[in-house]
Amino acid sequence: MQTGSKIRIVLADDQHIIRNGLRYILDIQPDMQVVGEASTSEEAIEVTLKHVPDMVLMDIRMPGSTGIMATKSIVNFLPETKVVLLTTFDIEQYVFDGIRAGAVGYLLKDTNTDEMLSGIRAMSRGATLFNSSTAKNALHQLLTSKKEDPGTNVNVHFLGKLTERETEVLQLLAYGKRNHEISTILCISEGTTKTHIHHIIQKLGAQDRTQAVVIGIRMKLVN
Repeated sequence: MQTGSKIRIVLADDQHIIRNGLRYILDIQPDMQVVGEASTSEEAIEVTLKHVPDMVLMDIRMPGSTGIMATKSIVNFLPETKVVLLTTFDIEQYVFDGIRAGAVGYLLKDTNTDEMLSGIRAMSRGATLFNSSTAKNALHQLLTSKKEDPGTNVNVHFLGKLTERETEVLQLLAYGKRNHEISTILCISEGTTKTHIHHIIQKLGAQDRTQAVVIGIRMKLVN
């Protein structure tokens, strides 16, 4: 997403009333725009490929294949598009499956409006959001598990070899900070910041900075 542009969002939920409510809330924000809607997982993939949005708010349980499967397809086709899972059910397995599929966030449908909007803005800048108690517990289990997760491409050889500075940069990425903000906070040049991010992505076997943050959280490299 370019600086100053609106966050372009696709809504995927089988309940028309939910989509209408979300569209109303999002479209009145000066920095957000709903560009498409879908009521099934298959439609979600189709609409997302058509509009190439910045973000998809994806219901987990929809007719046809699940929102998790749609998330995996979207992330494979459009790695720059961020998928955020929406659900009424605060279930650990959904968090596990969502992270493995490439989702950058997990929001309960009863999340208050201000928290949802701030979360969307943070995730659009590269942060992750798994803030329910169940999601945090699931993340803790992932972080403390000694079993290698076959759903990631983490370079295990390098996991303990992030430098102190790279770890600081990764933590700031997890907070949703932009390159110039990281540079200011750490008193380094923006070019040096970009180099650190490049090394982090390489060492973690990630495709981009968002996936690097997700991996970092899962491997307990950041808070």
